[in-house]
Amino acid sequence: MAFEVTLPELFTVSSQEYEALHGVWLKAVKVLPDYTVVHKQDIFVQERYRSDIGKDDLSFLSRSFERHFNERPFLHHTCYLFITKTTRAQSRRQSDCSVLCRGTLVPKELQDKDTTTRFLEAVEQFASIVRESGHIRLRRLGADEIAGTPESSGILERYLTLSPSGKTPLQDMRLDPDRMWIGDKALCLHTLSDLDDLPGSVRTDDRYERLSTERSDCRLSFAAPVGLLLSCNHIYNQYLFLDNSDENLRQFERTARNMQSLAQYSRSNQINKAWIDDYLNEAHSFSLTSIRAHFNVMAWGEGSEELKQIRNDVGAQLALMGCTPRHNTVDVPTLFWAAIPGNEGDFPAEESFYTFLEQGLCLFNEETNYRSSLSPFGIKMADRVSGIPIHLDISDYPMKKGWISNRNRVVIGPSGGGKSFILNHICRQYYEQGAHIVIVDTGNSYQGLCSLIRQKTKGRDGIYFTYQEDAPVAFNPFFVEDGVYDVEKRESLKALLLTLWKRESEEPTRAEEVALSNAVNLYLSQLKTGTAATPSFNTFYEFVATDYRRLLEKKRVREKDFDIENFLNVLEPYYRGGEYDYLLNSDKQLDLLDKRFIVFELDNISENKVLYPVITLIIMETFLTKMRRLKGIRKVLLLEEAWKAIAKAGMAGFIKYLYKTCRKYFGECMCVTQELDDLLSSPVLKESVIANCDCRILLDMRKYANKFDEIQELLGLSDKERNQVLSINRANDPKRRYKEVWIGLGGVHSAVYATETSLEEYLCYTTEETEKLELQRLTEKLGGNIELAIRQLAERKRNEYH
Repeated sequence: MAFEVTLPELFTVSSQEYEALHGVWLKAVKVLPDYTVVHKQDIFVQERYRSDIGKDDLSFLSRSFERHFNERPFLHHTCYLFITKTTRAQSRRQSDCSVLCRGTLVPKELQDKDTTTRFLEAVEQFASIVRESGHIRLRRLGADEIAGTPESSGILERYLTLSPSGKTPLQDMRLDPDRMWIGDKALCLHTLSDLDDLPGSVRTDDRYERLSTERSDCRLSFAAPVGLLLSCNHIYNQYLFLDNSDENLRQFERTARNMQSLAQYSRSNQINKAWIDDYLNEAHSFSLTSIRAHFNVMAWGEGSEELKQIRNDVGAQLALMGCTPRHNTVDVPTLFWAAIPGNEGDFPAEESFYTFLEQGLCLFNEETNYRSSLSPFGIKMADRVSGIPIHLDISDYPMKKGWISNRNRVVIGPSGGGKSFILNHICRQYYEQGAHIVIVDTGNSYQGLCSLIRQKTKGRDGIYFTYQEDAPVAFNPFFVEDGVYDVEKRESLKALLLTLWKRESEEPTRAEEVALSNAVNLYLSQLKTGTAATPSFNTFYEFVATDYRRLLEKKRVREKDFDIENFLNVLEPYYRGGEYDYLLNSDKQLDLLDKRFIVFELDNISENKVLYPVITLIIMETFLTKMRRLKGIRKVLLLEEAWKAIAKAGMAGFIKYLYKTCRKYFGECMCVTQELDDLLSSPVLKESVIANCDCRILLDMRKYANKFDEIQELLGLSDKERNQVLSINRANDPKRRYKEVWIGLGGVHSAVYATETSLEEYLCYTTEETEKLELQRLTEKLGGNIELAIRQLAERKRNEYH
């Protein structure tokens, strides 16, 4: 029975999960009958990434991204599991009695139909136990996948040619005295077939020092050094031979008695007797299953120099496991032959050693490469080990899987950590896939991307608003085109008026909230019936000063419950003739409905405690309008540090409301922060934002390592997620230009990815002042053609690097 195995992704498994994986294999293997061979074959082959450069619909930046990664080498991993039923006699055969020397392949004992049926049932039970664990996926291989078809090769042909792609034709095998050749590939074999070659103890997992710190622990499986961490072409074969455990122990009892009787002739017999007694005591005390096992690393290369390097690399990785590297030249043909899928029954018994099932399973490789999301929508990130692109969906696929209940996300990282860079990367790819994006920024971080979009759409999109004294941004929050003032609109108007009225340190009383809510509702009712004038802040102010004042007097509302004079006095600057009378009385509606990329740059007023929070809140309300009217289209609101302007107690309800409402209209809110104190001290951020963001994106947090306990508690991170976050940028490849980022989805799935881009994308996204100015000057010189400027600047810098 042959299966394709899908293992967990590298660096995403905790120590407890490795223990659970080990327990799953243990339970599953125990249901298999005696004289069964379990052969797990992990194949690692160096390949090159093939980009989709030829696609017609690729944008300038997407094409440069694909070109940047094209032909990059990486290690491709496939894993198979072969379960073979054999017999007692067959399992004891040695290498001098191969199937090549016999007339029949299948022993007579196994030609019985009942034996076959029982074996198939046991294997199905084995597969069910493994699948139900949720950690490992098994897929049964059919006959065509094993043997191949005229159109495609099967795993047999791929193994015999050492070509997992199946594109290499069958080639001659040559057996030299010291080496085996398959075509022009020479094999290099290291075996673990003797207890003397193994470490004194084995574990399910081990600490990976390169990504661990004093306060965090990165774990990999015990056999990971000969898995993805070994960068040459190789196959890691893992064999478990399930003999009759009781018979094995009886055989050891007889051997122990013989050693006892011969002890007087040799001290080594006494020592061997003691070792056998230890083995028997362990087996009987803990009811352990006695098995035989064998492990080998079969690597290949071309030329003596390459083989020498491969031999050294494999030996070094085995030494990391505590094993004694044993380079085997004699048994290469025999072990290559036995590892043919389905030929495990021909394994030479003398190459195996006795152990227990629990210990044997510790030498299984338990992780694989990062996998792309099974979704048409997503963003391109990079694998942190090999650096090839990964298609990652952090919105739709996690919702479908039930990992998250909303698409909102919070981005946390220190200054210079790359927050704006990754958000440029995300927003650009979202935009290219049809999303509508509204950004509130205070640092010109999106100017390059917005300019590029504006140039490509010839001004139809890529709208960049900045606040200027001679041309300030003006709104009319009381106007709706369809005349419908729903709950969302009412809530946003109340939040806006509270922001205008109360200082950050002041909290409105319940009576004030009720009075204000009544004023808004009555005014909107008059608009509906046509008894009020044109909707604007001016007419609302006049309504409160006249009709609503009389109503309050009639109801005898006390001044301490609602001080209407104070309310009108504080809001007077926004009324006709006031300092900010233009702000809320615009007679021009911002036509943003069809604009898919809009940036509000508020750097000029970021320190203005009056304008900044009001404009930020109106932009959020504008986004809500856009969100309600665009059905079935993805909408994204990105608040780059702008949330601080409205982070007061009175706004918590509205922000929470915005985050909850966003989910219902296929929307996503992204909030960005860089200060640790913001996280720990702001009740708005804690209660309204973080609580409603199922996706968390964290950048390099090393400067907060000593305070990370507070962040972990606030974000509700598990110990595994903490270890992942603190491993960011700890072992980056100096040959590549990238920064790492941790993405967590609802506490269910999390991993660290690399944000690596092409030089063209880097120049478009960069927030470094000198690089931005260099691009701006070149753009002006080229008549405003920013794409051409990016192309020329990227080419110039590439030549400088070389």
